Amino acid sequence: MNDREQIIKLYHEMYAAMTAKNEAELNRVHDDSFVLVHMTGMRQGKQEYICAVMNGTLNYYSEETENIDVDIDGDRAVMTGNSRVSAAVFGGGRHTWRLALRLEAKKSNGKWKFTKAEASVW
Repeated sequence: MNDREQIIKLYHEMYAAMTAKNEAELNRVHDDSFVLVHMTGMRQGKQEYICAVMNGTLNYYSEETENIDVDIDGDRAVMTGNSRVSAAVFGGGRHTWRLALRLEAKKSNGKWKFTKAEASVW
């Protein structure tokens, strides 16, 4: 599997872990330096984000990928995934968003991990 395929696979594994509330997988796919920047501009570090998924503050039900772009430069990459995401977040009702995630990733010891995610709509 080439680097592009590995990063796309990691994207799908991330969403699978989010919907399954799989803490071990969420820890695996995200680097310790990971930061999530929500559409509102709110920032969450890795552990705060994972806790929010696990305690139901962030509930993800499904994800359908529409488009993925990956740009790789050595051991760094930027990936933008456009997906339809069914979720209920911060106490709101369940909705389906056309969510664009701009993800930064780094490769260390042969493994890619996400270091930053910026959410927006498309």
